[in-house]
Amino acid sequence: MIHTKRCRLAGPKAVLAVLAVAVVATTSPARAADTTPAAAASGQDSDARALLLGMASFMASAPGLRVTMRSSYDAIQADGQRIEFGERRQIVMQRPDKLRVEVERSDGERGAVVFDGRWITAFNATNNVYARVEKSGSLDQALVYMVRDLQATLPLARMFTTGFSLDLDKRAKSVTFVEECTLFDDQTHHLAARSEDVDLQLWIAKGPEPLPRRVVITYKNAPGQPQFRADLYDWSIAANADAAEFKFVPPAGAEQIMYLAPRRRDDSPIAPTGELR
Repeated sequence: MIHTKRCRLAGPKAVLAVLAVAVVATTSPARAADTTPAAAASGQDSDARALLLGMASFMASAPGLRVTMRSSYDAIQADGQRIEFGERRQIVMQRPDKLRVEVERSDGERGAVVFDGRWITAFNATNNVYARVEKSGSLDQALVYMVRDLQATLPLARMFTTGFSLDLDKRAKSVTFVEECTLFDDQTHHLAARSEDVDLQLWIAKGPEPLPRRVVITYKNAPGQPQFRADLYDWSIAANADAAEFKFVPPAGAEQIMYLAPRRRDDSPIAPTGELR
């Protein structure tokens, strides 16, 4: 049996167990054998760190954001085999207290999470059920609550908080510049950073809007060193969004059910969540 580490919403009378919302390279032999790449030799590349923190500060100060995220992650099986699963998310965020995330998984299951400043609502379109938790406060507070208390899978959640720059500066033990990349529709700076728990690569757009275009996270201390990968595109920095986007209206026939946070089994397979640890 293939383990996906995905928790599905059960039938209408069951419990909503998880907030189900929480992307072929080739390498030339010469480059693969190169032990002295062009990246800076020192882990304390001040220019690279400035680029990294500039991106984080820009995102943290944005009044609103809209982006599409196509991500994939490795689910390491009990026998060590690496299986990849994917998701696509449409994310709309409005500070100080609004968020909507619509998700479609690689198996076709669809859902959404909406935060309107007072309520967190999780919706599973496949089973037409939803659950709500009252949590008044800012978007930052809601994101922390969803990830920490509700055990929600919200990839790159820290990226959408106002403390992103400070948090990244604290966690990144080293940052190096790899290269200027021309493979996106915008030229990007390719950076590599390391913390105690993860290796992080980012491709950050050059120009007045230094937004991340690709993120790769390797969980180097986890069995099998699984990866999370995300391509981010269709970015829009918007001061205002339609208020209706952050109001959840249950579809016809939808049933409200209980919300319980999941408990991870000790023997469950390891899968990365997109958390910048």
